[in-house]
Amino acid sequence: MTLSNALTQLKAKNLGKGKYADGQGLWLVKSRKEAGKWLLRLVVGGKRREMGLGRWPDVSIAEARETASEARRKLRSGIDPIQERRAGRLRANRLTVAEAVEGCFKARQTELKGNGTAGRWLSPLAVHVLPKLGRLAIEDVDQHELKRVLEPIWHQKPDTARKAMNRMNLTLKHAAALGLDVDLQAVMKAQALLGKRQHTAKHIPSLPYQQAPAFYQWLSSKPLVSALALRFLMLTVARTSEVRFATFAEIENNVWIIPPERTKTAKEHRIPLAGEALTIIKQARQDDDQTLLFPTNRNKPMSDATMSRFMEREGYEARPHGFRATFRTWVEETTDTPYEVKESALGHQVGSDVERAYQRSDLLEKRKALMNQWSSFLLEQGAAG
Repeated sequence: MTLSNALTQLKAKNLGKGKYADGQGLWLVKSRKEAGKWLLRLVVGGKRREMGLGRWPDVSIAEARETASEARRKLRSGIDPIQERRAGRLRANRLTVAEAVEGCFKARQTELKGNGTAGRWLSPLAVHVLPKLGRLAIEDVDQHELKRVLEPIWHQKPDTARKAMNRMNLTLKHAAALGLDVDLQAVMKAQALLGKRQHTAKHIPSLPYQQAPAFYQWLSSKPLVSALALRFLMLTVARTSEVRFATFAEIENNVWIIPPERTKTAKEHRIPLAGEALTIIKQARQDDDQTLLFPTNRNKPMSDATMSRFMEREGYEARPHGFRATFRTWVEETTDTPYEVKESALGHQVGSDVERAYQRSDLLEKRKALMNQWSSFLLEQGAAG
């Protein structure tokens, strides 16, 4: 016999802490004699789910039974009452584009490099979309709104526009998963309205390798943290972000070990340090408690534009990242270094997945000789003159 209407108002009042069935999946869960909550157990899509029906005694037995009966009726009609209520709450709150973007970002954080702390995932939206659409309800986003905000950069900054569109597409999918009535084709329609992007590849300006020793000697005369960091960057040919977040703990036995979460390949990268690079590390330490190699005055990592702006202020067209190209050209034109060693020195992956499975070495010893040779080249007094 199916249990039904087992509870009464008086009985519910006298019950102590515990769970008590009223019948047909309705339960009174009391946290103490004076307070509790109503739960309805349902089977949705073959899985048991629980739906909260409110606090007891604020919600009476009669109200709880009526709400439970309505939920079961919807379930028989093929409607998920739990999802329907969740969607109704979201519609009532009118989730904004800014809130939807934040929710999407948090859901994807673990997939992003460094948990997205560098801000690259959010940046295209934060700069070009959220200032104009941030307060708009995500359900009101259509192709016309997207076209309006991205049209100014569609051809001028095609890569940024592409990233912004990609992030908005993911955000709309996230909102749909929440149960909101969004247009999942809005991005595709906006792209059709905007047309094909004009894209011309632009290379980061680099310094000719013949001028690198003179630049390094000049840089050595500048008593700035940014100049010290630039020298270290040149000697290690590391990426700007890798240098900015470099720590003393990453230096072991004259090797800089960059952890996977801070490399572009998501693989550990070991960089052998020449004598000059080790000297810079000693110069960089200001006190025993210092963690970062090149911190700001507030003991924070320098911004991603600090070194670049330093070069710009000094009248140089070349940028820090360009020293990787400077190094690569020097290696190509002045040495007979094997291809695998040259690429490994830059932290690039070499070969297919199968080839890398058999080639476990990162060629550290061969790269050590190359980095010593590069350091000697940069320190050439003759070239500086």
